[in-house]
Amino acid sequence: MNFSVHLSDEMVRRLDQRAKDSGKKRNALVRQAVAEWLDKTGVVTWPPIIKEFRGIRGLRRFEAERKELKPPREPFDAFST
Repeated sequence: MNFSVHLSDEMVRRLDQRAKDSGKKRNALVRQAVAEWLDKTGVVTWPPIIKEFRGIRGLRRFEAERKELKPPREPFDAFST
């Protein structure tokens, strides 16, 4: 698939220089840059070991301990001193 990308003159100059230095074509460098960006900015998910975790038998659920807590007397403001 082809599409147009508009780059500043300075970006084109720098891209041309990198292409020359690397011995690669500009299109190859742009494809590589886009692929790296897509890999880095993909959807972040929990690793399988976390997603598959089903708890530890015999432990009380965390939420069960919270029932015993008293509510705060006034709203908590983490930014007040």
